[in-house]
Amino acid sequence: MSAVAGTVLVLNSGSSSLKYQLLHPETGEVVHGGIVERIGETEVPDHKAALRQVFEEFAGRGLDLTDGAGSPAGIAAVGHRVVHGGRSFHSPTLIDDHVLAEIRRLSSLAPLHNPANAQGIEVARELLPGVKQVAVFDTAFFFDLPPAAATYAIDRELAAEHALRRYGFHGTSHEYVSQQAAAFLGRPTSEVDQIVLHLGNGASASAVRGGRAVDTSMGLTPLEGLVMGTRSGDVDPGLVLHLGRSLGMSIDQIDDLLNRRSGLKGLAGENDFRALGALIEQGDEHAKLAYDVYIHRLRRYIGAYLVDLGGADAITFTAGVGENAAQVRADALAGLERFGIVVDPARNTGRVTEPTRISPDEAPVAVLVVPTNEELAIAREAAAL
Repeated sequence: MSAVAGTVLVLNSGSSSLKYQLLHPETGEVVHGGIVERIGETEVPDHKAALRQVFEEFAGRGLDLTDGAGSPAGIAAVGHRVVHGGRSFHSPTLIDDHVLAEIRRLSSLAPLHNPANAQGIEVARELLPGVKQVAVFDTAFFFDLPPAAATYAIDRELAAEHALRRYGFHGTSHEYVSQQAAAFLGRPTSEVDQIVLHLGNGASASAVRGGRAVDTSMGLTPLEGLVMGTRSGDVDPGLVLHLGRSLGMSIDQIDDLLNRRSGLKGLAGENDFRALGALIEQGDEHAKLAYDVYIHRLRRYIGAYLVDLGGADAITFTAGVGENAAQVRADALAGLERFGIVVDPARNTGRVTEPTRISPDEAPVAVLVVPTNEELAIAREAAAL
């Protein structure tokens, strides 16, 4: 039997990158993974060439994934991360021509993500024609948000006609982490109310009541909510009107400003937290303000979700910043002792690589750090389907 029989190849296709991981869904064992970057800017001209490069790398390790007629290695499926599922998709979905066309149609709601996701799917279907392709959607976990949380207060007929609502993102991570947190606490997911903070270059928060999402910070697009690496998060909608009317900026220029030149990057010129910390230590006032704005927004959402849930059993940090930045964790929850929220400095140290409690055992609210594993979650959903 092949060493990779029964594995799932997980692909996350970005506009200029292709992340990949081949793993066993039951055990979580990773056979191999990596990333091809700067697609279109280097000797890798497109995603098809990138995936061929991935296959060559596997072959160099003695793992032949395809002979052009299927998968002699016995791969169970290819699982694709797709950012926006709109109202069409709310569970893992086998990909056919219709599904791929719908993912492309939804690109208007996620122009930075869905076109690249669709391109990765197209290439994988061509190069692995004998393997089932499964789409796992970032928005699926938030599909059933309560109407009060999902609805924008705009003209209802316009909203209904164009599916304008809050969708939420990072759902695969929020679902996986909330389940892992409950397991770590030794309690059924249905009995744990928690706030999940997915803090990476993109950042989002969610309120999860008994395993079901009841609120989340991202909205129609991944731009709403927390301050992020290059994204503004929440701004007054009137700001967009002002930028257009008074400054003469085009829609594309405003899009570029809010998605790529805002957030920590816009305020401090740096969106890497390690570099940001170094600037703060050097006395850079812009970096300090950027950090303070980031923490202020984060605390606002934590407070809102404590009210949404009527109190929490757990607050869980995850993703690159959440798993590695102890100071962010401490500052985000500082001064909340009256709510039963305490961070133990001795436990809250550095990078966390496995589920860890950073609050005292006797604290009413468990503060946790749980590493996310979206690839494993996608692999398991694809294999199950």
